[in-house]
Amino acid sequence: WNFEDPKCAADPTLYPDLPGLNGTSPTGLALKRYIDIFGSLLAIALLSPVFLAIAVLVRLTSKGPVLFRQVRIGQYGVPFTFYKFRSMYEKAESTIHEKYVATFINGVDSNDTNGVFKINNDPRVTRIGRFLRKTSLDELPQFFNVLSGKMSLVGPRPPIPYEVKAYTRWHRHRMLQAKPGITGLWQVSGRSRVRFDDMVRLDLRYAAEQSIWLDLSIIARTPRAVFSGRGAC
Repeated sequence: WNFEDPKCAADPTLYPDLPGLNGTSPTGLALKRYIDIFGSLLAIALLSPVFLAIAVLVRLTSKGPVLFRQVRIGQYGVPFTFYKFRSMYEKAESTIHEKYVATFINGVDSNDTNGVFKINNDPRVTRIGRFLRKTSLDELPQFFNVLSGKMSLVGPRPPIPYEVKAYTRWHRHRMLQAKPGITGLWQVSGRSRVRFDDMVRLDLRYAAEQSIWLDLSIIARTPRAVFSGRGAC
């Protein structure tokens, strides 16, 4: 598949074994979707005042749109538009992050990081953006991605196209075996101490063991991970 061209993304019908991998039944997948719909609607309703407050703060503290839209790669390599509250200055270049991602995926880390795909003292990030990232509040608009069916509440983190370019073949399995999620097994397993290969192994472990009970367990553990600085990204 060609992740840069939506018309050339992988055809899910080519992977008939994956939806039933390791005993995951159609009923279980349907129940997971119902939980995603209910959970995202509930979160959007309860957090609507927080959405409004963040939108006002982002608008007042820097020029640019309130929402940051970015192409991410979903299950089977299908690209989709990913939403976050904007935490960087408008028209910020991605070169810094691209270089870091390439070295990190290849097993080379640096002292200028703060967990997976996070860079300390990133000059592109606004003052309010640093707070939003630290508390993971910039991730809240992803509930709309869940509601639309592009993401799930629980699943692997959806990669950016230039990340996928640096993947080896086995890394790409994380995009086949489960729908991307807001939170996941690696987020609640100490992401700041997890290498990229280990993150992929956790994603594959989740895909192999996924169940409603595992999802509920990860969701319950996510607030603690967020408050400790290891929340979803």
